[in-house]
Amino acid sequence: MTSEPAGRFHTVDGSMARSGSRYKTTRTTLITADDVRIDAEYRPSAEGTSATAVVLAHGLTHSLDRPAVRRAAAVFAQRAAVVTFSFRGHGRSGGRSTVGDREVLDLAAAVRWARTLGHPRVVTVGFSMGGSVVLRHAALSTDGRGPVAGTDRGRIEARTAREGARARFPAPTEAAAPESSAHADAPEPSAHAPAPEPSAHADAVVSVSAPARWYYRGTAPMRRLHWMITHPLGRLVGRYGLRTRIQGRAWDPVPLSPVAAVPLIAPVPLLIVHGDRDPYFPLDHPRALAAAGPAELWIEPGMGHTSYARKASGDPRNADDDRLFARIAQWLAAPEPPAHGP
Repeated sequence: MTSEPAGRFHTVDGSMARSGSRYKTTRTTLITADDVRIDAEYRPSAEGTSATAVVLAHGLTHSLDRPAVRRAAAVFAQRAAVVTFSFRGHGRSGGRSTVGDREVLDLAAAVRWARTLGHPRVVTVGFSMGGSVVLRHAALSTDGRGPVAGTDRGRIEARTAREGARARFPAPTEAAAPESSAHADAPEPSAHAPAPEPSAHADAVVSVSAPARWYYRGTAPMRRLHWMITHPLGRLVGRYGLRTRIQGRAWDPVPLSPVAAVPLIAPVPLLIVHGDRDPYFPLDHPRALAAAGPAELWIEPGMGHTSYARKASGDPRNADDDRLFARIAQWLAAPEPPAHGP
């Protein structure tokens, strides 16, 4: 835990990035709203100036230093700036994984950081667990008409309170009232008043290989995963075998499910991507997500789970993954990517 204000960014090395210039890769520690330190990295666009930043949210047991995550970041960086980070309990980040619950706070910190670096448009791409996180994060940071103006912390707090999360956020910024004679003599705001915090909303969302519902155990890989999460021995395997620290407490209450989050995301453009050979989540999961609200659905022939998680760097299927990432990047590059309902 830390006594520092939530949302402060600590630059460890590299230079800060601003829209309009080329900057080196920047490694930073972010502090989430619940005081968890998150390891994050910024990669500038290969094209130089980029209004858009892509924030990548990895799957369970991965981190920003995994070669597969770095390869995905390199592909997206051909078109936009990229922020990668390690969820709590993963890599160099602090805390313990809550397997998709409090991770929305990690993503919110990364999105805000991208905006402080000068990118007016920030989009999120999540894989597996990260795919469920980007859906919930997007749902919690919109108000049904679009992203909440100014800061969306109040919106996230209100909705997470109803679903049981315990995030600590200040109240949302209210819209300014028209000036009247009653306020004509009001003092001017102090020149030393802190600037409004950047919004954490996403301007477009891509969810890859995500579950539609929690507690799914219909496949052998998911039964093994549940054992790792719920059993003390399984968590030891996760900690020392997979370098992932998982909390021992069950969700209480249960957070908003991905399929329940989807209808709350509109009008933010949403793309659902899933492989037809996913061994974890069969095709009823992406179809349920796409049917829940305005979304575009890509079913990828021959693709397994999360696409990027290949083991060998020389695997020829990596080229297929890179082509998929390039297509997603092209979809995200549109000023307003289309979102078609079922």
